[in-house]
Amino acid sequence: MPRPTRPSPRELTPSWPDESATDAAGEVARRLAANLRSVIGERSIRSVAAHAGVNHATLLAILSGRAWPDAYTIATLESALGADLWPGRVE
Repeated sequence: MPRPTRPSPRELTPSWPDESATDAAGEVARRLAANLRSVIGERSIRSVAAHAGVNHATLLAILSGRAWPDAYTIATLESALGADLWPGRVE
């Protein structure tokens, strides 16, 4: 049985990442990407990815809203960056 498809996070907001998403999951992904962008700051995506042991393409996909971040990636990034990225529950 094929896996059901779901929209990407950026498809759930009128303007990724500037406008709130239309559902809770999309909004969590948007806020997580904003938190990640803030923690990355002026560092390069490649340097952060190398430090965290995550593929740079994965970081780019999360930041652009093309991909849903998985729990392993979030935990790895939070540990490597010393920052909480998960925004918590949204209404």
